[in-house]
Amino acid sequence: MGILENKIAVIGGGSWATANIKMLSDNDTPKEIFWWMRDESAIKHLQKFKHNPNYLSSVEINVPPKNISFDLKSVIKKADYVLLNVPAAFIKHALKDISPAEFEGKKIISAIKGMVPDNNQIIGEFLNQSYNIPFENLVVISGPCHAEEVALEKLSYLTIASGDPSLAEEVAGMINTRYIKTILSDDIYGTEYAAVLKNIYAVASGICHGVGYGDNFQAVLISNAIRELKRFVDAVHPIERDIKESAYLGDLLVTAYSQFSRNRTFGNMIGKGYTVKSAQLEMNMIAEGYYAVNSLHEVNKIYNVSLPICQAVYAILYEKKSPVQEMHRLSEILC
Repeated sequence: MGILENKIAVIGGGSWATANIKMLSDNDTPKEIFWWMRDESAIKHLQKFKHNPNYLSSVEINVPPKNISFDLKSVIKKADYVLLNVPAAFIKHALKDISPAEFEGKKIISAIKGMVPDNNQIIGEFLNQSYNIPFENLVVISGPCHAEEVALEKLSYLTIASGDPSLAEEVAGMINTRYIKTILSDDIYGTEYAAVLKNIYAVASGICHGVGYGDNFQAVLISNAIRELKRFVDAVHPIERDIKESAYLGDLLVTAYSQFSRNRTFGNMIGKGYTVKSAQLEMNMIAEGYYAVNSLHEVNKIYNVSLPICQAVYAILYEKKSPVQEMHRLSEILC
C-alpha cells in the first residue's frame, strides 16, 4: 500500500501565496498541491515557465501545470486542506460563489493577516460565522516571516495556531523545511489579532520615518506598540500568553523594521505626503494595515481599550489629520 498523500489547495496568487507554494513543495511530506489564481495570464505563464510573473518571480514552481487553475470550486473540491491566502479586503469577493457545504469536512488554513472590512472580523471568526467552519477545523499561520526571505531560503519561523493541537502539528509537518521552522500555539484569537495590529504599527513606523523621526523614537514607538497590543488581545481573548513570543513581539519587530514590509513602506509614503490613493497605486500591493485600522477602530468601540498609536494611524488615514501633527502628539504621550 502506498503512502497516503495529503491534498492541499492554496488560494491566492500574491507573494505570500507563492512563498506558501514554495514551502509546501520543498517539504518532503507526500502531498498533492493545487493552486487557484484569478489571473489567467499568470496561470498560463506559470504552466509554461514555472515562475509567477508577478510575485517572487525568481522562485521555481514545482506544481503540475494541470493543478493550477482559475476554477475555484474545482480546486477546493479536490483538496482535504484549503490554505487561504488572498488579502483580507478581498476574501468575501474571492469566496462569493463558494457555499458552506463546499468547505464541509475540510481543514481550513488561513495565512491571511488582516480583518474582513464591513464585517470587522478576524478571518477565523468570519469563516466560522459565514461558512460554518468549526474552530477545531481551523488553523492560522502567522509570522514572523516575510515572503521575500522565504524566496531566498533565509531561515524563517512560522507560528501555527489551532484549537486542535494535533491539527496544528499536521500542518506544521507539511511546511517544515531546512529553512522553515514552526512553533505551535493554541491561541487563534491572539495570533490573528497580533497579526492585524502589527500591520497597523508598521504603518505608524513608516509614517514616523516619513516625517523625519529617527531610530530613537522608533524604538519608543515599538516599545509602546507591544504594550498596546497586549492590552487589546488580553481584552478580546483573556488567556495566559507570553507577549514576548515570536507570534506577537517577533512578528511586530520584523514588520515594523524590515525593508520588505509593505505596511511600513505604505506608512513612509503617507508620512512623506502621498495621499492614500496615490500610495496604493504606486505600491501596486495591498497594505493590510490600511483596512485593518478602520475595522479595529470599530471593534474597539466594544472593548474601549486605550490604543493611542492605532488611533493616530486611524486619524491620519481616515480623518485626514496631519501626519506631522499626529506623530508630534504621540511623541508627547508615549513613554
